[in-house]
Amino acid sequence: MDLTIRSDREVLTIIRTYLELAKLRIVLLLLFTTLTAMVIAAGGIPAVPILIPTLIGGALAAAGSSAINQYLDRDLDAKMSRTARRPIPSGRIAPLNALLFGLALVAWSVLVLGVWVNWLSAALAFIGAIYYVVVYTMVLKRNTVVNIIIGGGAGAMPVLVGWAAVAGELSIESAILFAIIFYWTPPHSWALALLVNVDYSRAGVPMMPVARGERVTHIQILLYSIQLVLITILPTPLQMLGIIYLLAALALGGGLLWMSIRLLRVADRAVARSLYKYSTAYLAFLFLAMILDQTLLGS
Repeated sequence: MDLTIRSDREVLTIIRTYLELAKLRIVLLLLFTTLTAMVIAAGGIPAVPILIPTLIGGALAAAGSSAINQYLDRDLDAKMSRTARRPIPSGRIAPLNALLFGLALVAWSVLVLGVWVNWLSAALAFIGAIYYVVVYTMVLKRNTVVNIIIGGGAGAMPVLVGWAAVAGELSIESAILFAIIFYWTPPHSWALALLVNVDYSRAGVPMMPVARGERVTHIQILLYSIQLVLITILPTPLQMLGIIYLLAALALGGGLLWMSIRLLRVADRAVARSLYKYSTAYLAFLFLAMILDQTLLGS
C-alpha cells in the first residue's frame, strides 16, 4: 500500500514537472490572445468545433516551444538564479526527455490544427514554433541586443493562428493584432531584464540593460510604449473595434506611458518591477476589452 501511494506521488510529481516545463502561465496568456483574435474574426463567439481544437493546438504549440527553448537554454538557465530551478538545470528532467517532449507537442499541435481546423493555422503555429526556437533562441538571444525586438514576433504568432482558424486567411486586422503584441514585447521584457540584469550579465546574454546600459533601456521602453499606444488606437478608426475598446486602450495606454516616464525619471528597481507587473496586466486587459467590445457592440 505504501509503495502504491509513493508511486502515485511520483507520477504526480513527474506530471507537475513536465507542466512546469510547459510554462502554463505563458500558455494561458497566449491562448487568451488567440481567443481574442478568433472572437474578432468571427464577430462574436466562434463555433465550438473550431474554437476547441484551435485552443488545444495553440496550447500544444506554445508548451512544446517552451520545452524546446528550455532544452536549448539549459546552460544559460543554470547560470541564472531566476532560472536555476527550472526542470532541466535542477536535474528533475533529463535534457533529451525535455527535447522529445517539446518536439512531440509541436508535432501534435500541427496535426490537431491541420486536421480539425485548417492547414493555414497549422502552418502558422509551426512557423511560430520555429521562430521562437530557431530565430529567437538559437540565433538572436545570445548574439544581439535586438533579440527581444525581433524575437517578439514569436509571441505574436498566436493571434495569426486564431485569426486564420476562423477566417481561413490573414488580413490587415490580424496584422494590427500582431503588431500590438510585437510592440508590447520589448517594454515588457526590458522591464524584467532591468530586474535580473545581474543574471543576464553573468550568463553573457546581451539584453538591452547589459549591452546598452539601464539609461538607454529606460529611454527605449518609453519609445516603444509610445509606438504601442499609437498602434492600439488604430482598430477604432479602421472600424475593427468600437468605443469600449478605444476608451480601454486610451486608459491602459495612459497608465503605461505614465509608468514608463516615471521609470525614466526615477530609475529604480521598484518602479521597474511595477512597470513589469503593469505591462502583464495591460495586455490581458487590453485584449479583454477587445472581446467585450466585439461581443457587446458587435463592432
